[in-house]
Amino acid sequence: MQTRAGGHHFAGARPPPVERADVTGETSGRGAAAPRTAVLAEGDPPSYHEVQDRVTIQMPAEGAYLSVLRTATAGLAARLDFTLDEIEDLRIAVDEACGMLLGQAAPGATLECDFTLGSDRISIAVSARCQQPRPPARDTFAWTVLSALAGNADAWVGPDDKVTVLLRKVRESAGAG
Repeated sequence: MQTRAGGHHFAGARPPPVERADVTGETSGRGAAAPRTAVLAEGDPPSYHEVQDRVTIQMPAEGAYLSVLRTATAGLAARLDFTLDEIEDLRIAVDEACGMLLGQAAPGATLECDFTLGSDRISIAVSARCQQPRPPARDTFAWTVLSALAGNADAWVGPDDKVTVLLRKVRESAGAG
């Protein structure tokens, strides 16, 4: 399992997609904060909401590892001051998105989860290489529940038979900004 975080502050232009980034937001041995960087998730263009960090977790595409993603989701959402109910909704949504992918993941595939953190929002892109790639059906009860829990959900098949489920949630207390 690999965990990485990183990014840059972008004003106006969307950065190119990034597969990996270096760890940032950590402190040095002397307690000095490392420079913060981030990469925007696919979707809406940058706005006044500044991206704070990007965290990527890679692990085997096996159900036994999903507790790691649920815990990471809860920790990152708590860092953004999401309510306990919002955090639990995100944990369930990530678990459901992973379940949709694990059922079609290729043998030996890696499950990748990219968290993009803003000041009052989080985007979570879960992806895996699949044997017979297809995005989850959007006319199912499972998709309806996933969309309700996450606030916004999308899915697609990308290059190399990689299926991605993207979840976006804005903190309720953020209001209509």
